[in-house]
Amino acid sequence: MSLKWTDVLEIAIQLAESKPDVDPRFVNFVDLHRWVMELPEFSDDAQRGGEKVLEAIQAAWIEEAS
Repeated sequence: MSLKWTDVLEIAIQLAESKPDVDPRFVNFVDLHRWVMELPEFSDDAQRGGEKVLEAIQAAWIEEAS
């Protein structure tokens, strides 16, 4: 399975698992974008990860973490 930017929930779950010490409420979008791109199963165009997608990922991650 390869992850795309549209797989918001799965990305959030993987970030929560791979970065347990990070509080997603305080993550900046530059770091968030880089971390998503570094996920082993992620394969999508970096340019497609715009602000709206990153906001959705961050919101899902906050939900996962709570």
